[in-house]
Amino acid sequence: MIIKKPTLEKLTPSFGSSILVKQHVEKVDKNNAFWHFHPELELIYINKGQGKTHIGNHLSYFNNSQLILIGANLPHNGFTDRLTANGTETTVQFKSDFLGNDFINIPEMANVSALFDRAKKGIRFNMETKKDIGLKIRKLLDFEGLERVLKFLEILNYLANTDDYTILNADGIVLETNPQDSDKISIIYKYVNANFKTHITLDEIADKVSMTVPAFCRYFKKTTGKTFTQLVNEYRVVHATKLLNESQISIADICFECGFNNFSHFNKQFNEITGKSASQYRKEIKLIIQ
Repeated sequence: MIIKKPTLEKLTPSFGSSILVKQHVEKVDKNNAFWHFHPELELIYINKGQGKTHIGNHLSYFNNSQLILIGANLPHNGFTDRLTANGTETTVQFKSDFLGNDFINIPEMANVSALFDRAKKGIRFNMETKKDIGLKIRKLLDFEGLERVLKFLEILNYLANTDDYTILNADGIVLETNPQDSDKISIIYKYVNANFKTHITLDEIADKVSMTVPAFCRYFKKTTGKTFTQLVNEYRVVHATKLLNESQISIADICFECGFNNFSHFNKQFNEITGKSASQYRKEIKLIIQ
């Protein structure tokens, strides 16, 4: 599968540091989120928040906490729609050879090297790992210099040796650099994000990127590996999972709130995208203790 082309983002660690650690406690403005990538890997831990996860061809909604490792040059679009009480988002950005090529290739780093390789498809870590390692990620800012590096290596060692994770892009993604494509994809995603609750015609979206409908359909399928209709349906279903998580609205009302105008079509799409019915999804959510 080929994705063309998010924006290259230049990251700069502070002077005297090989890893970049950032933390914020305020809501991230999703209107300013953009489709981007960088040669650094990115470890993101959100302890309390909700939002969309859009990494490569993976699109989903999360509620409460999130621990993700994004591989080098894997395109992604930002995370937190909002942080809940005492919520923080901690991001660690680093190159695979942040301790030098020789170090990453020593036998003792084999599992970490394999972790970095898996991360090329995006990794979401599950509940047990979040519980065990989340606080350590948040506390990285409390350390400096070699002490921070040693604490970070402990975190990487844990992540490299756990099987408590999910791969997000099973098919993998190959990138081709083309800034013009980045602009187009960004325009398309932003427009869909703002308008998926209404009917978006192919004429309408093709016009946004100054293409004919046939050219747009070919371009979009080649770039994302899916049809435009599939993307819109994914956005609608992801919004449905958000409403099933956060509201008591009836499933029939959720169907129309998300932009579907046919309940059986909604059920079919929800099942295809999530692997379960909306009613089953809601029942399982009630059983989960976040």
